[in-house]
Amino acid sequence: MCALQVLLVAGTHGNEENASWLFDQLEKKLWGLNKKNIDVFSVIGNPEAREANLRYIDRDLNRCFHSDLLSDIENQDFEVTRARYLLDIFGPSGKIPCQIIFDFHSTTSYMGNSLVVYGRRPSDLALAGLIQHQLGLPIYLHEGDLSQQGFMVTSWPCGLVIEIGATPQGLLVSKTIIQTKLALEACLDQLSFVRDNIANIPRNIIIHRHIKSIDFPRDENGNRIAFIHPEREGKDWVKINKGDPLFMNSSGETYIYSENTSYIPVFINEASYFEKNIAMSFTKREILPFSNKWLQSLSQLIDK
Repeated sequence: MCALQVLLVAGTHGNEENASWLFDQLEKKLWGLNKKNIDVFSVIGNPEAREANLRYIDRDLNRCFHSDLLSDIENQDFEVTRARYLLDIFGPSGKIPCQIIFDFHSTTSYMGNSLVVYGRRPSDLALAGLIQHQLGLPIYLHEGDLSQQGFMVTSWPCGLVIEIGATPQGLLVSKTIIQTKLALEACLDQLSFVRDNIANIPRNIIIHRHIKSIDFPRDENGNRIAFIHPEREGKDWVKINKGDPLFMNSSGETYIYSENTSYIPVFINEASYFEKNIAMSFTKREILPFSNKWLQSLSQLIDK
């Protein structure tokens, strides 16, 4: 049986320091993460941005894995070049071909810890469901948003994003480091369990399917004129209904949520999303039966 090769990425955004610091310790071999028939490789996604304590140098690395960008040889933005490099080394056809990728992030929003899945690839859903069953983490399913594409993990046969928060940018936070390590170990545990046919299979998985993102209220010049209402701040994963407070301006005027459809918001007041004109994203909670086809897809990938 060939060894499964798994890529761990931290520092995709340079100012998300906790996972990167943890990976520095992994490189010093303080922890042995390689398991039977699983070879683990770790890399800092954007080391230059990390050195500068910036999210990125030229553009968001986690939007650079789009075929149009990667194939545009005239585009020499740092992050596009870095994306090509990571694929050349660790991509499915790279020098060290990895079948599965875990991309570790942190968030400034008060949504706690979560898994992010892009689209509905069966192996992704299987892996997310198994980790959710072990750790109880919510799953944010991001699909159908044409304005947000080119995510790193979509360039590998199977991959998840792990979000840990709430965490300030650029700081080391003990709770975040500990929870990142626990999540990392759970990810590798589940791969090992699947390979050994001892995985604890859930009956269902719970997802929060991305519907849309909304911006802050703005004036005619594009300036923000309101902030997240104090009754909404920190209420990620809590349903918002018509008539609930949403934003407030400096005069204390409340902007009410006026849609008839109820949603569950996530990434409320995420600092890095200000530049993307996103105040929060709306999701719908769904329960999906765990499919044997998902598990078969993941098993086939692991046993290649």
